[in-house]
Amino acid sequence: MTTAENKLPQSEELARKYQEEMERAVKRYNKAFELMTNPPEVPVGQSPKEVIWTRNKAKLYHYLPSDTAPTRHAVPLLLIYALINKPYVMDLRPGASLVEYLVGQGFEVYLLDWGTPGPEDAGLKIDDYVLDYIPRAARKVLRHSGASELSVMGYCIGAVLTSCFVAVHQQELPIRNIILMAAPIDFSECGMFKSWLNPQYFNVNKVVEAYGNMPGEFIDFGSKLLKPVPNFLGTYTGAFDKLWDDKAVEGWLTMNKWVNDGVPFAGAAFKQWIKEFYQENRLVKGTLKLRGRAVKLSAITANLLTIVASQDHIALPEQSKPVMDLVGSQDKELLILPAGHVGLMVGRSASKGLWPALNTWLAARSN
Repeated sequence: MTTAENKLPQSEELARKYQEEMERAVKRYNKAFELMTNPPEVPVGQSPKEVIWTRNKAKLYHYLPSDTAPTRHAVPLLLIYALINKPYVMDLRPGASLVEYLVGQGFEVYLLDWGTPGPEDAGLKIDDYVLDYIPRAARKVLRHSGASELSVMGYCIGAVLTSCFVAVHQQELPIRNIILMAAPIDFSECGMFKSWLNPQYFNVNKVVEAYGNMPGEFIDFGSKLLKPVPNFLGTYTGAFDKLWDDKAVEGWLTMNKWVNDGVPFAGAAFKQWIKEFYQENRLVKGTLKLRGRAVKLSAITANLLTIVASQDHIALPEQSKPVMDLVGSQDKELLILPAGHVGLMVGRSASKGLWPALNTWLAARSN
């Protein structure tokens, strides 16, 4: 039999390839359907830690030091996350964890987890977080670490709470460094939120009266509407393209878990957040008061690092940059990185962008 006789007719060869592609496509769609409808449980927040303090629903974690760290820094770091979603995004999974990286660089890392507010917490205010929770956690960090000073880093809403905390307690607590990451400080220009939250159209009193605590789903939906196509469709089409890459699928599953793992926003605090920050811009104007105590950004004298994500559509760069001219710090630096709001910390480029830059800046000011 000749070589030519061994070959299938062209039509049969095309039919075979078509059949293989169809079978592959069916497997792909079945796998995608299974992931979307019945995603497997994935571990998150795996860095070894211990709870060293609690208040109401909140917990203060201390991450156990690394035996392989090249050095040990004297100044501990307290991480303050937002009041929405859960803080394990800072310790998402091995290899994609800011906490893991910082511990590996020799920092004594602590994280304040706000927990999940219940109906009984609807009266919690920003005053309570800034004047009670954070300062008590900071004092516990100092006692637990035995250090004489500490650094505080806030992310998103947590960065706003951090700036308020430092502004009020700069003279009372030994705060050496403050890091504000993706911080919506100035609300004079806040993109689409400016229109959506205009008091003429958005009556926050009635909304809080109806819900008590603001559901996490409500807030998540609003954030996704800022970029509806990428947020509602792009998330899944991106996963579909990587179905045969197990590592990429694992990354998608952990991130998807966090995105959909929102927590309620305490009603009274949400009302303040909308009225006093978004609608009245009191922090930048210098008119914000918490339990009668004036919150002046000019009172901040700690070394300041402001980290901005150039593609951030939630905390716009224009909202973060003004803090540089409002604080009283002599040592202050603005770091702008090409990333989005979340990708800044856990995206593919985070390990080459944010993490080493943060380590360099903080290490030089933590001994």
